[in-house]
Amino acid sequence: MKWRAIAGGSSMRNWGDEYVVYNPLSGDSHLLGLAGGQILLKLQQAPLDSKALMEQLATDWQFDSEQDAIAQIDALLTDLGALALIERA
Repeated sequence: MKWRAIAGGSSMRNWGDEYVVYNPLSGDSHLLGLAGGQILLKLQQAPLDSKALMEQLATDWQFDSEQDAIAQIDALLTDLGALALIERA
């Protein structure tokens, strides 16, 4: 299943390993870690599923296994969805 950034977009600022994200639709600001910020940036470019995200992020992230990577990415996608920053495409 593919995910995409919410239409209307959010604005992001990066400081080292942290991202501050403002969602103009909800008026909420969020502090994301490096992984969440990188995933959100990728989804702002194009809708992707967990496997495609893993393949794109594999050079920057260290995973024990493909199954572990997809589980971590799925958890982050669920968290970003709960914050109303992404939605299912």
